[in-house]
Amino acid sequence: MQTLNAPSTLEDPLDLDKNMLPNHVAIIMDGNRRWAKKNGLPAMMGHWQGAKTIIDIVIAAIKWNIKVLTVYAFSTENWQRSQQEIDSLMYLCKIYLRRFCFKMIKEQVRLQTIGDLTKIPKDVYQTICDVKQATENCNRIDLVLAINYGGRDDIKRALVNIVEDVQSGCLSRSEINEQLIAQYLDTSYWPDPDLLIRTSGERRQSNFLLWQLSYSEFYHTEVLWPDFSEKELIKALYQFQQRQRRFGGL
Repeated sequence: MQTLNAPSTLEDPLDLDKNMLPNHVAIIMDGNRRWAKKNGLPAMMGHWQGAKTIIDIVIAAIKWNIKVLTVYAFSTENWQRSQQEIDSLMYLCKIYLRRFCFKMIKEQVRLQTIGDLTKIPKDVYQTICDVKQATENCNRIDLVLAINYGGRDDIKRALVNIVEDVQSGCLSRSEINEQLIAQYLDTSYWPDPDLLIRTSGERRQSNFLLWQLSYSEFYHTEVLWPDFSEKELIKALYQFQQRQRRFGGL
């Protein structure tokens, strides 16, 4: 992949074309534990710092007129971690949502979620519902938390619902096409991501938005998620603007 020079300043209209910014950015936030280890801190401190980074990047995304920001907060595979880490991550989710609810309202951030929320702790689920309700009229940006989310699980649940609708007579087999399947996915409300950012140097997709990222541009950075900043976001946006999106065509 060609390496392009990043813009020299944070806000230079000659560097970033504001008419060519992505509408929907998805992020695989990787490197929290490595950041903690590098700084001689417990692993959970990396997750706490990573949660703070989410808020910072949401504010930066608003500044650059991004309308949807989807972040991979907790995957279906994360249940394989230790119970202590799982409990800590769920507690972190609850505390940060409560702490930043007022700021989200002030900045007009609407909280949304994708994933199977039936399996998360009831207190965390209730907090998510409360914050979603409190921010439902906010309209500057949608912050979409992927919680207990997996791309395969998303597609599986969509197909189960399609089969049920066919069997009940609500849907005919002849109506099934790519557009209809997309309407049954968790992300049906939003356009597919224009740009995927993955931090920490990893290049795997990790079961994230498998259907939705088919034609997205990918940007990988060595920066660990807790160190990701507006400057790093601008680098990603700059790279995005150098790409020629063909959507499978010539």
